Amino acid sequence: MIDIHPTARISHLADIEDSIRGSRIVLGAHSAIDSFVKVKPAGGSGDLVIGEHSIVNAGCVLYTGNGICIGSHVAIAANCTFAPVNHAYSDRHRLIREQGFLPSKGGIVIEDDVWIGANCALLDGALLRRGCVVGAGSVVRGELTAYTVYAGTPLRVVGRRQ
Repeated sequence: MIDIHPTARISHLADIEDSIRGSRIVLGAHSAIDSFVKVKPAGGSGDLVIGEHSIVNAGCVLYTGNGICIGSHVAIAANCTFAPVNHAYSDRHRLIREQGFLPSKGGIVIEDDVWIGANCALLDGALLRRGCVVGAGSVVRGELTAYTVYAGTPLRVVGRRQ
């Protein structure tokens, strides 16, 4: 189900897929989804709920997975990826795509008045408290306390899959 407030704006160049699992996609009053944004209900049955006066800029990809809740007055810069789902991969004798998904870490929750810089990735379990600023290129997978500036950490190789 897609529920768009009458004052919200979605670019005709955005691609929003309706869920076949019953997930809701809700866009609040005066919010906007820009060109080339992709919303894909994949990897779970979570909802995407965007509050009032929030903007998702060009090129962002939002997989609904275990759910995404974006508060009001949130600014999301271009080319961010929201992935509130994780593939299972522990059985090396089976293809990863055949192993399904890991249990939820709570989806992605973004409270009010948050600014997310360009090219960020938010992963399952990300919780951004009110007033956070996330620097461009950051990877977020846990909680950021209210009114903090997060410059991110570089990705590191954890181990090799054999």
